[in-house]
Amino acid sequence: MNTEQNTVVVLGGGAAGFFGAIACAEANPALRVLLLEKTGKLLSKVRISGGGRCNVTHAADTAAQLVQHYPRGARQLKEPFKQFGALDTVRWFASRGVRLKTESDGRMFPTTDSSETIAQCLLEAARRAGVEILTHTTAEQIQPLPTGGFHLTLTGAHAQTLPAARILIATGGAPKSEQYAWLRQLGHTVQEPVPSLFTFNVPNSPLRELPGVSVPHARVRVAGEKLEYEGPVLVTHWGVSGPAVLKLSAWGARRLHELQYQSTALINWIPEFTEDTLRQHLLTYRELHGKKQVAGNPLFGLPQRLWRTLAEQANIPAEMRWLDLPLKLQNRLIEALLRTSLPVQGKTTYKDEFVTCGGITLSEVNMRTLESRLVPGLHFAGEVLDIDGITGGFNFQAAWTTGFLAGQAMAQS
Repeated sequence: MNTEQNTVVVLGGGAAGFFGAIACAEANPALRVLLLEKTGKLLSKVRISGGGRCNVTHAADTAAQLVQHYPRGARQLKEPFKQFGALDTVRWFASRGVRLKTESDGRMFPTTDSSETIAQCLLEAARRAGVEILTHTTAEQIQPLPTGGFHLTLTGAHAQTLPAARILIATGGAPKSEQYAWLRQLGHTVQEPVPSLFTFNVPNSPLRELPGVSVPHARVRVAGEKLEYEGPVLVTHWGVSGPAVLKLSAWGARRLHELQYQSTALINWIPEFTEDTLRQHLLTYRELHGKKQVAGNPLFGLPQRLWRTLAEQANIPAEMRWLDLPLKLQNRLIEALLRTSLPVQGKTTYKDEFVTCGGITLSEVNMRTLESRLVPGLHFAGEVLDIDGITGGFNFQAAWTTGFLAGQAMAQS
């Protein structure tokens, strides 16, 4: 058994845990680096991310650009991103034979379009660096020692007691507050976890007959709140989804939780128009195309099915022409275009990509080294911290950055 001084233990076999273990082992080959995963699955979130393609990061040249996409942790991530940002992630994978490509919305994926490429790269890098991986193994007890270092009690497939100089906790976010109890026992404060990145359930949606219809640029707002976001919107069987809804849910995670996920969502399908400019546009169209049917001729590039539904909501008869359209019905159409009202009753997790807002309070962590300010030798990385990003590769980038800096810091011990 190696002595305590040269053993580092990483808890969590996800993106942050692997990146931290690899960074530590590569920076100091003399260390024994153990990575523990309580399940039998390694890198499970990496494998399902991005529909199985793995949205590794987001194209951003500077830390200032990156931090704009974090509802929680933006200010504290600025310096870490200067040390290891999106460009560093691209270079890290390229140096190991994995090239990334940038899509039109800035998301970056492996050129293979397969998340398995990323998973295998991390597994191979860990193997080359000499990281020991123990699955089906849990750190049941972590006891800080008065002289420094820790005493760990492991249970499961590799049950044993183990001394360690440093520990990296990269166990991910947890949906329930009690799942953080073991971290509170170590003296840390935990921001209560609530869901982030979710879709809106609208059981009584006026759009319920339109699943699959999408609009590339719409604005979603929560009535009575300072919460809105623009982007693609997708109508689903259960309500509405798409990047605009998901990102809105991230920025409004705590407030929407307080509202118990009961609210009114207002969708502006043509956010480039104001009420006045829209009214003028329709007046001009009416003069030029008065004999066209209103419901049968979609405007603004909106999908036929959506346009017809909005016309129905405005009580416009299917055969009515523009020149016969009463002002009252035109006003209803304008209302439907700018403020389709959806009574939201609940939420649905986005695919299998569970993201929480909440976790270890950042003021208790040195963000340069990711070391606890309360327990020397204890480090954190990834979603166990009170950091979360919107969709687009930002949560993975936070995992790579915090894992890398924690690993580098632990290697210096």
